[in-house]
Amino acid sequence: MNSTLLLAFADRTDQILKRFSLTIAWVYIFLIVAIITQIILRRGFHNGFIALEELQWHLYAAGVMFGMVYTQILDCHVRVDLLHQTFSRRRKHYVEIFGLLLLAIPFIGTLFINSFDFVYESWRVGETSDSPQGLGYRWIIKGVIPASSGLLLLAFASRILRSIAELLSPNTNQEA
Repeated sequence: MNSTLLLAFADRTDQILKRFSLTIAWVYIFLIVAIITQIILRRGFHNGFIALEELQWHLYAAGVMFGMVYTQILDCHVRVDLLHQTFSRRRKHYVEIFGLLLLAIPFIGTLFINSFDFVYESWRVGETSDSPQGLGYRWIIKGVIPASSGLLLLAFASRILRSIAELLSPNTNQEA
């Protein structure tokens, strides 16, 4: 297979996922506003809102879950650099491919598959907050799990294609 074609597909996938992730990152602005508002209400007026407090957790969860996609695209995720930094470029690509195929994809794939029942059951029963003043429609925040894990699987696929393309590249093959 042509490494240029693989890189083009990976680049396009990354571009779409990056644009989506940067759009979702705006939830952090809303999170900051919600936190400041809650602090002012609690400290200044001795009265907070349960719904606003729950909204903070929901916004934070969405930011973190979709943020994982962004860090994977930029290759900024945590890894054991103590070993990784000593590897040749070729070995790094093999470790990346096998690590994603044997560890990351099975874990996130299991999360993705099993999260649909979790979200559906929440939607089916009309799950709301345990607090009467809390947020309703709990299935929306639970829906972030399959959405973000599905996008993360796409990011993994893009990373694998990118590593395969690098291994097929003549520059990588010349390296010992």
